[in-house]
Amino acid sequence: MTSPTPPGAPAAVPDKLDGAVLKVASVVVLGAIMSILDVTVVSVALPTFMSEFNATYATVAWTMTAYTLALATVIPVTGWAADRFGTKRLYMTALVLFVAGSVLCSMAWDIQSLIGFRVLQGLGGGMLMPLGMTIMTRAAGPQRIGRLMAVLGIPMLLGPIAGPILGGWLIEAASWHWIFLINLPIGIIALFAAFKLLPSDQPSPSESFDFLGMLLLSPGLALFLFGVSSIPETQTVASSRVLVPAVVGLALVIGFVFHALRAKHPLIDLRLFLNRKLTIAVVTSTLFAIAFMGAGLLFPSYFLQVRGESTLAAGLLLAPQGIGAMVTMPLAGFLVDKIGPGKIVLTGITVISVGMGVFTQVGADTPYPLLLGALFVMGLGMGCTMMPIMTAAMQTLTDHTVARGSTLMNIVQQVAGSVGTAVMSVVLTNQMLSRPLAGPATAAQHDPSIAAQLPPGAVEQGLDQAADAFGNTFMVALVLILLTLIPAMLLPRRKAAAPEGEQTAAPAMMH
Repeated sequence: MTSPTPPGAPAAVPDKLDGAVLKVASVVVLGAIMSILDVTVVSVALPTFMSEFNATYATVAWTMTAYTLALATVIPVTGWAADRFGTKRLYMTALVLFVAGSVLCSMAWDIQSLIGFRVLQGLGGGMLMPLGMTIMTRAAGPQRIGRLMAVLGIPMLLGPIAGPILGGWLIEAASWHWIFLINLPIGIIALFAAFKLLPSDQPSPSESFDFLGMLLLSPGLALFLFGVSSIPETQTVASSRVLVPAVVGLALVIGFVFHALRAKHPLIDLRLFLNRKLTIAVVTSTLFAIAFMGAGLLFPSYFLQVRGESTLAAGLLLAPQGIGAMVTMPLAGFLVDKIGPGKIVLTGITVISVGMGVFTQVGADTPYPLLLGALFVMGLGMGCTMMPIMTAAMQTLTDHTVARGSTLMNIVQQVAGSVGTAVMSVVLTNQMLSRPLAGPATAAQHDPSIAAQLPPGAVEQGLDQAADAFGNTFMVALVLILLTLIPAMLLPRRKAAAPEGEQTAAPAMMH
């Protein structure tokens, strides 16, 4: 029997994750699964949207871009709103917005209405991740956040893998409407669980809302990401469609930086960067997101374009990556709480580099066991990297700053992921264009009539060229991943202590 805690003394935090904390984590994971899956599940439906709505690829691609822009717009407001209205109420509101947007997407009558409803869906989805991180950090306390982040990391890692599989299956077995309607039953369960299981917190409405900050940062992020997202379509950075919104957006973001450093209660508290450990974690997270999220685009594209696999098969071939992550992530979460994230992240990046090295030498007929083995090895490294970096940042925050800190980390990841995707798309496009047979050969994989128009041996030669283009692009990703080792060396290598001025217990909340 444990002895009672003396009056006035901070309560001891149990070393293991107790039932109450795991219940909170289960609610957050449900919301994260919906939000993250919906980013990737739509990608396989783009050809269906083109035929269903008689639209071009550039137009239907906005079903993904609009969702991303909505995420970037709403994330900055989440930290203030969590303090003002309470995380539980705001989380339930975000779930309602997301589910309502999903149902409306399934009822879309043309491509324009679908894009509009995706914006509504993104407004809800954008709040789910930072709110979920805030709720879990407060529930677990800094000493257990590594293990809890490992739980949240599962949907973050499996989303890009399960999304194409689920989307391909639903479209083939039912119709495109079901890639959105499937969120309805999951959302209802998540909403009921949030109402029952999430602890009620006390809002802190004393801070005034930073309207000027919102007018600078939210449109700034949206315009910058719009410009970056247009790079693959224009195939050049020098296009006015890229430069004008990107430059205006960057100017607004810079204006926000100057404003935030002077404002008493800025929308995003940039003074958090005075925390050296947080700054190192943000830099590491930025480089890693650019490298790995960008490379994540390449794996399914290689299987689809060079190996001629179907969308469903390409999704299934990525499964070893998720399996590898599931093997190491729980262990990494436990070790981060015991020895700090530094050694774990360095190990993870090194392991990822080994797996990525295989793909830099990829050919048109590289044996599948070798490729699947390399994906599994990269998954092992991912389980030791993504969430431990996030943990390194969250462990340093006090209860008062955790909502703002998680919002900051989510903005960084969103922007870095978009930049990484654009960079890899441009590199791959230029590599393919420099090889004249690569494009026709990859197109012939799914259209025999194109193969019939090419001279003998052209398809085989073109696929070799395409594989070479992918290999060179993977080399760029490998270099970026290796650069991540530099800031990762500065991550903490000791067990986390409670942030200064913070009790070791998780903040008290009322049910």
